[in-house]
Amino acid sequence: MTAGSAAIAGLGLTEVGKVYGRTASEFAADAVRLAVADAGLTLGDVDGLLVNARGGSGLNLGLAAALSLHDLRMLSEVNAFGASAAIMVAHASKAVLAGEADVVVCVFADAPRQPGGSSGSTYQQSSLTATGFRSAETAAGFLSVNHRYAIAARRYMEHFGVDQDAFGAVAVSQRGWATMNPAAQLRTPLTLEEYHQSRWVVEPLHLLDCCLVSNGGAAVVVTTPERARSLVHDPVYVRGWGQAHPGYSFEHGSDFGLVTGARVSGPAAMKMAGVSVADIDVREIYDCYTYTALITLEDYGFCEKGEGGHLALDGAFGPGGALPTNTGGGQLSSFYLWGMTPLVEAVTQVRGHAGERQVPRHQTAIVSGNGGLLDHHATLVLSSQTD
Repeated sequence: MTAGSAAIAGLGLTEVGKVYGRTASEFAADAVRLAVADAGLTLGDVDGLLVNARGGSGLNLGLAAALSLHDLRMLSEVNAFGASAAIMVAHASKAVLAGEADVVVCVFADAPRQPGGSSGSTYQQSSLTATGFRSAETAAGFLSVNHRYAIAARRYMEHFGVDQDAFGAVAVSQRGWATMNPAAQLRTPLTLEEYHQSRWVVEPLHLLDCCLVSNGGAAVVVTTPERARSLVHDPVYVRGWGQAHPGYSFEHGSDFGLVTGARVSGPAAMKMAGVSVADIDVREIYDCYTYTALITLEDYGFCEKGEGGHLALDGAFGPGGALPTNTGGGQLSSFYLWGMTPLVEAVTQVRGHAGERQVPRHQTAIVSGNGGLLDHHATLVLSSQTD
């Protein structure tokens, strides 16, 4: 893509975290309004809406009616779990460049937390109500997605010789960024010793290896480069995208846990954008677990397999490091809104609006999304420049 790259012109983020009394649909509507206003547009300018929702959240295409959107040229639900945000932006970009729509809003929202409820039980229900082969997994003790990712993380550790400190260093570096992010849920500095003292969830995953559970919503406005340049903020150009769905399984001899879809979607997005890993200034990586942050960075090619932990321990990913990564605190310390978490921070950084945590070199950012049990991956390359 060159000068014809679509652009993100608006960004909306609601309150996030332990925010009660509002539904996912209400968060989504607020996020859309915020994004449209941020672009200097009105809801009447919107002619496309892409909605991403967790199953059972109640968010659906009815959002268009709730917002009183009329004469839409594009309306759809998109769901590849945590990979959805990047996929929505790619779809919206293609639509505006092809003239299928002019202003497309991409939105995700969720409200899984309830007052008095534990975060650990929030997403457990899907496992407890599973049927077929999945019910056999539940009977064997796989009571949540944490158990399944623990298997992937353990295989990765043993195959590449990665120790627990490597995971801890990711949590520590991201907390360092979160201390400077007013929107982050966790802003108290974290030490490696404190990481090790946090309780086990499922070995080898400590509590601080696992993402937060958050209520809230986020949205972006995608439009043509010409229209974006006439609006409030400097455009954030969508230079490249890619996705991959490897279909790994728990079978003996598979690459499950060792290689992810990032190995395909990352290079594809960078090739489309005409950049290499050396050109990336900011890395916003889907970090549902510390493990997924490391393996994604490795599969993208920022270091050799198994070497990400050494970089984390050396401080490369944290404030002042050579490879600034998850500069808002990520899903581990900031907030968890599926693939919108890394996307929101990437747009903020490329715009130069990150305040105290702003990375000096921020022209080009890579954004990752991971969905399911390493089943889906999507990547975006965003830039302040068209080439």
